[in-house]
Amino acid sequence: MQFSRTKSIDAILATAKKKALHRTLGAFQLTLFGIGCVIGTGIFVLTAAGAQKAGPGLMLAFAIAGAICIVAALCYAEIASMLPVAGSAYTYTYSVMGELLAWTVGWALVLEYAVAASAVSVGWSGYFSGTILNEFFGIQLPAWLAAGPLALGGAPGGLVNLPAVIIALLVTWLLMIGTNESAKVNAVLVAIKVTALTAFIILTLPSAELANFNPFLPAGVFGGFGSGVGAVGAAATIFFAYVGFDAVSTAAEETKNPQRNVPIGLIGSLLFCTIFYILVAAGAVGTIGGQPIVGPGGIPFPAGSELLAQQCALPQHAEKLVCSNEALAHVLRQIGFGTIGNLLGIAAFVALPSVILILLFGQTRIFFVMSRDGLLPEGLSKIHPKWKTPYVVTAITGGVVAFAAAFLPVGQLADIANAGTLYAFMMVAIAVMMLRRSEPDRERSFRTPALWLVGPLTIAGCIFLFLNLPFEAMIVLPAWAAVGLVIYYLYGYRHSNVAKGIVEVVDLDDLEPEVPGTH
Repeated sequence: MQFSRTKSIDAILATAKKKALHRTLGAFQLTLFGIGCVIGTGIFVLTAAGAQKAGPGLMLAFAIAGAICIVAALCYAEIASMLPVAGSAYTYTYSVMGELLAWTVGWALVLEYAVAASAVSVGWSGYFSGTILNEFFGIQLPAWLAAGPLALGGAPGGLVNLPAVIIALLVTWLLMIGTNESAKVNAVLVAIKVTALTAFIILTLPSAELANFNPFLPAGVFGGFGSGVGAVGAAATIFFAYVGFDAVSTAAEETKNPQRNVPIGLIGSLLFCTIFYILVAAGAVGTIGGQPIVGPGGIPFPAGSELLAQQCALPQHAEKLVCSNEALAHVLRQIGFGTIGNLLGIAAFVALPSVILILLFGQTRIFFVMSRDGLLPEGLSKIHPKWKTPYVVTAITGGVVAFAAAFLPVGQLADIANAGTLYAFMMVAIAVMMLRRSEPDRERSFRTPALWLVGPLTIAGCIFLFLNLPFEAMIVLPAWAAVGLVIYYLYGYRHSNVAKGIVEVVDLDDLEPEVPGTH
C-alpha cells in the first residue's frame, strides 16, 4: 500500500508553494554553497584518514570518488531542475517510488548530513587546538577536553571534544537567524579556503619527490569487501566530502530561477572541487610521504580506531601524515613553511565552519519537508516569524550534531555518514530513470546525457563503494533504517498528508518564484 502512496510532481510543487521558504539564492551563491561543502574536511582533515587506508593511492581514491560523484551529479541535475523544492533525494523518491521508500531515503539523508556535520566539527577542532591554541598561544588543552575517549578511537586520556561541541552550536545559531545571511558569510569563507589551498599547491608540488609515492598502493586498489582499506576503501571514506552538490539540490526551494541555477550549482561546484582534491593530495603525499601505519600481515590499522590512536601516540609515528589532526598545516611545517602552515591552519579554523553550515542546512531542510508532508510532527516545520527559517528543527539538529562530535573521531564519523549518502544517491539514479518513462513529456531544463549508461553506472558505483566501507559502518545503515521504520509505522503511516488524502495540484505556470523584497 505504501508503495502506491506517491505524490505527483504537480502536487509536490503545489505543497511547496503553500508553505514555502524564501527564494534568495542565485546560481553564483549556489555554486559557492557547493564549493563550501565539498572543499572542507575531505581535504583539510580526511587527507590523513585516506592516506592511512590507501597510502599515496589516496590520489586514485579521490579520482574514484569524484568519478562516481560526477555521474550521480548528472542524475541529480536533471531531477533537481524538474523538482526545484526542498527535500533532495527524499522528494524525488516520493514522486516516483512512493511514501515508504521516500521515508527510508529521507531517514538516510538525516544520517548523512548530521553525522557528516559532526565529522567536520571534529576536523575543525583539530585545527583550532593545534594551530590557534598551541602554535599561537602556547596553550595545550587538557586531554580530556580535546578529544573523545580512546575506546571510541579518540585519544589517550580523552573524554569530550569541547571545541567541536562549541563550533557545532555556534553554526546552528547562525543558520537559525537566516539562510541569506548564512550564504553571504559562506561566500567569504569559500574565498579563504580556495586561497589557502592554492597556496598549498604552489608550495608543495615543486617539492614533491617521486620516492614518496613508492609504493603507490601499499594496501592495493581493492582491500576486500568490508575491509575499508585500499584505494577503493579510501574512496568510500572520503566520498562523504563530495556531498556539497547534494546540499545544493536541497537548497532548490530557496533558489531564484531554479530550473537554470540548480544544474549550474551542482555540476560547477563538483568539477571545480575534484581538481583541487587531487592536486592537494599530490602535494601532501609528495612532500612528506603518506604511507600507512601497518599491523600484523602488513594490513593498515583501521582509521579512527583505538589501535591507530595508540600507534600515533608513539614518538616514531607522531609526525606522520596519517597521525595528524591538521594534515595540511602539518605538511607545510614539516617542509619548512611553518609560518604559512600556521596561516593555513587559521584559514581552516575560519573556513571549516562553512562546511558545517552547509551540512546542517541540508539536514534541517530534509526534516523540514518531511514534516511538511506529515511524516514527522508539524511543529518541526514551524517557520520563525522574523528569521523565516525552520528554527525548531535547526535547534534540534544542532544539539544532536554537537553530541556526536563530542565523542567520536572524524574517521568513524565519515564512514557512518557515507552509508546514508550512498543509499540516497542510488535512489536518485533510479528515480530519474523512472521519471524518463513516467513523465517523458515534462519540461527538463537539463537532461542527463546517455542516461541509459549514466544511471546504471551511478547505481553500481554507489553499491560498490558501500560494500568497501568498513563492516562496522556498513551495518549502521540497516540498523538506522530499522529505527526509522518503527517511527514511520508509529507516526508517519497514519499522519502523512497522502494518507489523509491531502493532495494539492495547481497549474505549474503559477509557480514562478516571487522576487524577494517585492512584498
